[in-house]
Amino acid sequence: MKLEFSAEDAAFREELLAFLERHCPPEARATRDLIGSDDVDEQGVMVIPGWARRWQATLFDHGWMIPAYPPELGGRNATPTQTMAYLETLAERGVCRSMLFGGYAIVAPSLLEFGNEQQKALVPAAIRGDTVWCIGMSEPGAGSDLASLSTRAELEGDHFVVTGQKVWTSYAMVALKCFLSVRTDKDEPRHKGISLLIVDLDSPGVEVRPLRHITGQAEFAEVFFDGVRVPRENLVGELNKGWQITMGSLAHERGGLWVEGVAGCLRAVDDIIAMVKRLGLQHDTGITEKVARLYAQSRSLRALGWKGFASFAQGSSAPEHSYMKIATSEMQQTLYELGMDLQGSRLAVTDPVLAEEGGRWQSAFFNALAATIGGGTSEIQRNVVARQVLG
Repeated sequence: MKLEFSAEDAAFREELLAFLERHCPPEARATRDLIGSDDVDEQGVMVIPGWARRWQATLFDHGWMIPAYPPELGGRNATPTQTMAYLETLAERGVCRSMLFGGYAIVAPSLLEFGNEQQKALVPAAIRGDTVWCIGMSEPGAGSDLASLSTRAELEGDHFVVTGQKVWTSYAMVALKCFLSVRTDKDEPRHKGISLLIVDLDSPGVEVRPLRHITGQAEFAEVFFDGVRVPRENLVGELNKGWQITMGSLAHERGGLWVEGVAGCLRAVDDIIAMVKRLGLQHDTGITEKVARLYAQSRSLRALGWKGFASFAQGSSAPEHSYMKIATSEMQQTLYELGMDLQGSRLAVTDPVLAEEGGRWQSAFFNALAATIGGGTSEIQRNVVARQVLG
């Protein structure tokens, strides 16, 4: 079997490559792993650097931010196959499209589908990166089990009054707006009585506290709402029917993530092979057998992802993609752990001058520990696969 793009899709990809060659800043391809941002303030709290804001705006202005969208929304009306070629090309080259994932990947498609005209007018700025959004879903008692959320919003006249707490909220330290899931009817069953609100984070009663993780950086935050007044017109969709919007938001988030996950695994395998040769370990059969298995597994995952995409592009479901998040996140942990093990006694060295490849493997390993948690834990994902795919 020979898999290849049509002439039209190949031309699309060549146009993308030419654009990247002309416009992509070196900072956007400075890392081969998703290992967090090096752009932090003096307290180690993540900031959005100027180059990232300019790069996202450049992508939007040239129709390369979300190719499937029309030009006024940062795209060029690309086909599904062209979108896949776009995602793979950026992932293979380690190009960062945006540091503001929530705005373009969750808020924008949700507002386009469920928002009123005033809310849809917020979409271009969210995609271009002019407005920074955060997503208020997870809570201390409602992480992967989102239906258990308890942050409440009580309707008083023409305003909602919001009280509660969110946690693990990416970008909250720099965001202007929050796409907030709240409970508006405590007497309804778990999946009902939930609504979506647009909350300005400079509103009185909002407090954002950065959370520092194992790498020493603070890329997340916990957000407290103490009697925050939100105009009723900031309700997205219908009252008490936010669960459908939330599930759609998660689908938008995960739709293309498998491409980045697989590409990261492929790059890590290739770099492990290079490290094995550099360290003179290519004659150790125990090591080469591990690497061979990982090589075959990474290529198999890519084929599985494409199989699911082929079904999706033809209008069918893609149950394979329900498994991809589990498989790629767990494989990343295995790969980066092996990258550490190969360094022997130097595996604990994190100094960028003394460590192998500038400490890349150590940093990536620590971040990979969260890969099976973020975006839905592996335990929850396995339940989803068991119930909805395997029956």
